[in-house]
Amino acid sequence: MEKITRFSVKYPVSVLMIIIGIVLMGYISYDKLGTDLLPNLNNPKLFIELQAGEQPPEEIEKQYVDNIESQVSRLDGVISVSSICKVGSSKIDIEYSWNQDMDAAFLELQKVITRFSQNDNIDELNISRYDPNSDPIMLIAMSHTSTSDMNELRKTAQNYVRNELIRIEGIADIQLAGQEEEEVVIRTDNYLLQAYNITADEIVSKINSLNRNVSGGSITQNGYQYNVKGIKIIDKLEDIANIIIGFKEENSAESNANTVDKFPIYLKDIATVEMANKEPDNIVIYNGKRCLSISVYKETKYNTVKAVERLSNCLKNIEKALPGYEFHIVNNQGSFISEAIGEVKKSALIGILLAIIILFIFLKRINSTIIISISIPISIIATFNLMFFNNLTINIMTLGGLALGAGMLVDNAIVVMENIFRNIESGMSPKNAAIKGTAEVGGAITASTITTIVVFLPIVYLQGASGELFKDQAWTVAFSLLSSLFVAILVIPMLSSRFIKKRNIVEKKKGKHFEWYGNLLGKLLNNKGKVILLSFLLIIITVILTPYIGSDFIPKTEGKEFTVNITLEDGSKLNKTKEVSSNVERIIKSLIKTDIDFIYTHIGPNTISGTDKSVLEDNNNSYIKVKLKNDSHLAIDDLITQLDKSLNSNSSIKYEFTGSESTIASIMGTEEAPIVVEIRGENLNILEDISKQILSKIYEVEELYDISNSIEKGTPEVDIKIDRLQAGILNLNVNSVSSQVKDLLSGKSAGTLETEGELKNIKISLPEVDIAKLEEMEIKSGTKSYRLDEIADISLNYSPKQILRVNQSRIAKISAQINKGIALDKVVQKVNEKINEVNFPANYKAIISGEEAKRKESFNNLAFALILSIILVYMVMASQFESLVHPFTILLTIPLAGVGSLLAFILLGKSLNIMAYIGIIMLAGIAVNNSIILVDAINRLKSKDLPLENAIIQAGMQRIRPIIMTSLTTILALLPLTLGFGESASLRSPMAIAVIGGLITSTI
Repeated sequence: MEKITRFSVKYPVSVLMIIIGIVLMGYISYDKLGTDLLPNLNNPKLFIELQAGEQPPEEIEKQYVDNIESQVSRLDGVISVSSICKVGSSKIDIEYSWNQDMDAAFLELQKVITRFSQNDNIDELNISRYDPNSDPIMLIAMSHTSTSDMNELRKTAQNYVRNELIRIEGIADIQLAGQEEEEVVIRTDNYLLQAYNITADEIVSKINSLNRNVSGGSITQNGYQYNVKGIKIIDKLEDIANIIIGFKEENSAESNANTVDKFPIYLKDIATVEMANKEPDNIVIYNGKRCLSISVYKETKYNTVKAVERLSNCLKNIEKALPGYEFHIVNNQGSFISEAIGEVKKSALIGILLAIIILFIFLKRINSTIIISISIPISIIATFNLMFFNNLTINIMTLGGLALGAGMLVDNAIVVMENIFRNIESGMSPKNAAIKGTAEVGGAITASTITTIVVFLPIVYLQGASGELFKDQAWTVAFSLLSSLFVAILVIPMLSSRFIKKRNIVEKKKGKHFEWYGNLLGKLLNNKGKVILLSFLLIIITVILTPYIGSDFIPKTEGKEFTVNITLEDGSKLNKTKEVSSNVERIIKSLIKTDIDFIYTHIGPNTISGTDKSVLEDNNNSYIKVKLKNDSHLAIDDLITQLDKSLNSNSSIKYEFTGSESTIASIMGTEEAPIVVEIRGENLNILEDISKQILSKIYEVEELYDISNSIEKGTPEVDIKIDRLQAGILNLNVNSVSSQVKDLLSGKSAGTLETEGELKNIKISLPEVDIAKLEEMEIKSGTKSYRLDEIADISLNYSPKQILRVNQSRIAKISAQINKGIALDKVVQKVNEKINEVNFPANYKAIISGEEAKRKESFNNLAFALILSIILVYMVMASQFESLVHPFTILLTIPLAGVGSLLAFILLGKSLNIMAYIGIIMLAGIAVNNSIILVDAINRLKSKDLPLENAIIQAGMQRIRPIIMTSLTTILALLPLTLGFGESASLRSPMAIAVIGGLITSTI
């Protein structure tokens, strides 16, 4: 160590060049670092989406899902398989272990389901992979001040806006929702078709025969070859209307009665031909006005903030080019990231400033304060180099790591500077004091830095969501602390030898000293038993109080927006869903009034986002996103509670409320309600009965609201059972009957018409049919026709309910939200008590899954990481002191640090979560640093034959000031992190509280 410090003092220019090189490379690295909200996480989930006509859930389950699940469960790395079966569709979720190579898993899964995709009864079979970083980076609501024609808006959005946006660097895709497309509609009815003895098939055949290009060979003339083709005759609506469908025969009135005249029957005689907008797949409304939504996706790993900046500039230009068009930003991932990262930077800068003020208060010397403060920017800039070469990005976790470590960056420099001062005061020259002072504490600061770093090793190797989320933060803190150690050993002695003069130390007023500490320490050493007893009592009291703290999985966010998900009865039409959504909007407006920034409503299936739920959504689904003004003081949780009371009086409509949409929640797999009870068994009727019993019990838990049951009434359906014997007698084909019924109900496609540069579908449409008219429908067989109710039994009933499965077992699911400020584990305890009151049949059971299962798993993993961290810290200290006893003395600070952490949460009324647990693990490395410095000084004095008690008191006097300074700088640097706002603040705050509380008691 002394050789390094001697080099730094002897060759200051070389050291300066090294630092300038590091700073220069750090600046370049910072510019090249990607910016995102979160680290690039390996989310271990794949989804299979299956669509198979209108088959009931039992058929979907029996024919496809059961087989797929059994095959998938055997794949490498699969830990859980769950599915939902509905009429005509199913979604299968496959969850893998977090260390699984998901690219290889995707290919392996694709091979397994290839044979299923060959089944003719399956319409679609897709595999998708959910990546939270692949969500739209911007969601835009586009409308016009004077027109509400969604087809006109679609043309502008598709032909101009989309083309402008897709050209922007970093933009991968643009998708629209809420649009309508124009089509040619041929409206007729059964009476006219029957009167002229014409079928819909004949109309389709006639249109298709006249609406195509036909090759007619080639002609050669004068050495040239000419291709011959028949040009289609349909260019406009009039051409379709004037198509001759058939001929009407009438007896001639002027001549012989046996003469028959034929009159052409034009399509316009039996139908109206017009342009009309198709029924939309979904409807989008912004602040009560119909609009289009534009979802913008970026390229993988492209800088989100840069992409959004370019998008915003492009939108301004588009608004200028399209007067009357309005573009409202509903969701902007870039601004959210910028705000979150800006807040972390602000917290870190305030923390650094507070740490520097503390240094000046203690040292009372500007030059010394500046020298120590220099270690902060150099350490941070050096960290950017290591981040770049380790493929890390700038996100709330890596910047949070820098903010958490900001106060610790000066710790090593303080200890080195303090020892250099002490040596100068004892008569050494500044150069010798710099060399010897640094060498004396070099081993201690190296050991303390390594102990802080090694506690992060278990986090780096930790499996699961918590390990993935905190891995980048662990690397960042480790890199910054290594950089600070480098600065303390190489830079601080060089600067001290050049800029601190011996006369200044003697002449100028000294900084803060703690002369009284020696006397206090002497008294404490004479009352060792009382000190030990008091410490033991503190630990016992904390252990007793710990169960009262409560625990959650991840911190709850406090934002300015919330979402209402609405589910009507299956089979509800889009317009009915729109009507209900409009009523909910009115109730929201009456509650919030002037505090609303905007209300964005999406009605119908979400066809744009590629979410894992899209295949299960239908016309009976909608969601309303409400954003409050930034200066609003309304509490989101209170609003949700009021809305829940106002809306849930209607039992046929299901409402689900969520606060600010949290990306962390989706990564952690906790986007569901916090309380989820799974009832497992095989018989759907028994599951329904048990779920109703549990539901009635859970309603008694006052802390819960928005309680829902997964077992609901299915889609209404008309069941047409054809009498095969009667159909056979009448020479009717079953396929022909079903085809004619389908044509009547859903119309027929008759090709396309090219107009205005677009292909328009041609659709033959019949009026809507009610059940009574369906019974009277005539089924043709050759020249004869029969009523449908003559050959079939028609009844109205409901399709089977949706079927939920987990690991090849059927389940019913009950979910509920928790009132604000209530810890998850406290509510889980009450729910378990209610479940135990229900009698279960054999082979049926209920468990609490979801967030509670993940909380238990993560807490078990983190408990293991804490134990491993303590073992690693002991091993580092044993190597440092070459002793097996001293490390045990130092480790006593860890339980006392735990006392401070837990008491901090008790006093603040907050619950523990995985973020707080990470802070406690960090404490295992931070809390021992002061003890290492103290014990190292005691050992040095003992080696000079000083009595043990005198060595302890003298070492305490020497080290008290750097210990207090390092503790205060770390605490004050972390203080701003506990007071921030927004989603990222809720992540950092529990960690900062845990470290501050623990550091206070461990220092004492």
